[in-house]
Amino acid sequence: MALVNFQYSFFLLVFVAILVIPSKCYSESHKPRSRSALFVFGDSLFDPGNNQYINGSRPSPTNNWPYGETYFKHPTGRICDGRIVPDFIALFAKVPILPPYLQPGDHNFTDGSNFASGGAGVLDSTHPGTIYLNLQLRYFKNVDKWLRQKLGDVEAKKVLTRAVYLFSIGGNDYFSLSMENPNAPASYQKEYVEMVIGNLTNVLKEVYRMGGRKIAFQNAGPLGCVPGTKAMKPSLGGNCDELPSALARRHNRILSITLKRLESQLPGFKYSIFDYYNSLYDRVFNPSKYGFKEGKAACCGSGPYRGKNCGGNNGTADYELCSNPNEYVWFDGAHTTEGANWQLAKLLWEGSPKVTGPYNLKQLFKHVKEDNFDPSTFPEDI
Repeated sequence: MALVNFQYSFFLLVFVAILVIPSKCYSESHKPRSRSALFVFGDSLFDPGNNQYINGSRPSPTNNWPYGETYFKHPTGRICDGRIVPDFIALFAKVPILPPYLQPGDHNFTDGSNFASGGAGVLDSTHPGTIYLNLQLRYFKNVDKWLRQKLGDVEAKKVLTRAVYLFSIGGNDYFSLSMENPNAPASYQKEYVEMVIGNLTNVLKEVYRMGGRKIAFQNAGPLGCVPGTKAMKPSLGGNCDELPSALARRHNRILSITLKRLESQLPGFKYSIFDYYNSLYDRVFNPSKYGFKEGKAACCGSGPYRGKNCGGNNGTADYELCSNPNEYVWFDGAHTTEGANWQLAKLLWEGSPKVTGPYNLKQLFKHVKEDNFDPSTFPEDI
C-alpha cells in the first residue's frame, strides 16, 4: 500500500511539473534581461542603413559596391567598407548588432535600437528629408510605447533606465554653415553653435524625463580635415579647412560644459564624452603610429584625395578603389574604414579618462542595477 501511495505521489509530482515548468519558462523568457540596452542617435557615422527606408528617398551611391565589401560582403546602407562604431559597441556590450529602426519586420527593442541617419543634423533645417534629431526622438518615443505594451510600465522604465544612449551628431550642422555662409561673423558662429547645443540639450532632457540616465557622446570630429572637404578646396594645399574644424572645437567645448551642468542638475545622470576630434586628427596626420599607411586620402573615390564619388553614379564605376581598406583611415570622402572604426570604438569602450570620460562605455554598461528603483520618482517636467 505504501508503494502504491509513493507511485501515486511520484506521478502526481511529474504531472504538476509538466504543467508548471513550461509556463514558468515562458514567462521568464518575456522578462527583460539584466543587461543594458543600447539606443543610438546620430548621423552617417552611426547610420546602419536607415536612409534606404525613408519614404521617397533617392538612390544613393552608398547602396552600391564597394560599400560593405569588407565584412558584410554587400552594401547594407552603412557608409563604410564594413562595420561602424555602434556595431562594435554592441559586440563589446554583448547585445546583437542593432538593425536600422526603419527596417521592415519584427524588432526586439529590449536590446535597443539605432535611429541614426546619414545627413541628419541637430537642427531640423539641416538636410531636410533625413531623420533629423527631433524625428529620431519621436521614433524613440514609439519604442517607449512598444516597450510599455510588451512589458508594462514599470519593466519598460527599467529597460530605459538601464540603457546606454550613444550620440554622434552635429557635424552636418557645421558643414552646412561653413558651406552656405563661409564668411559668417564670429558672433553668428557663436550664436549658431549655442543654438545647436540648445536643441541638443532639449533632446537630452526629454530622454532623461523618459528614464534615460546614461548618455555617451562621440564629439564632433575634425570636420575641415575630411578628404571631401579638402577636395572642394585645392587651395588648402593639404591643410585642413579652418572654419568647420573651429566650429567643431567650439561645439565640443560647450558640449562638455553642458553635460557637466546636466550632471549637477539631474539626479542619477551619468555621461561619457569620447574625444573623437583629437583621436581621429592624430590618425589622419600620424597614420603609421596606428598601423595605417594613408591618413589623408580615402580608399574609395575620385578626384583630389579620392574625396568624392565612391560607389559611382547609378552603379557606374567612375572611381578608384584601394586594394586594402585596412591600410586607410578614410574609406570615402567623409567616413572612416572598418579598421579605423574598430580602433575608435575601443577608445569609446575602454579609453582612459583623458580620451573618454568621466566614464567610458564599459563603465556605463556596468551600471545595470538601479538602487531603490521607483518609477514615480521620474520627473514629468524638467
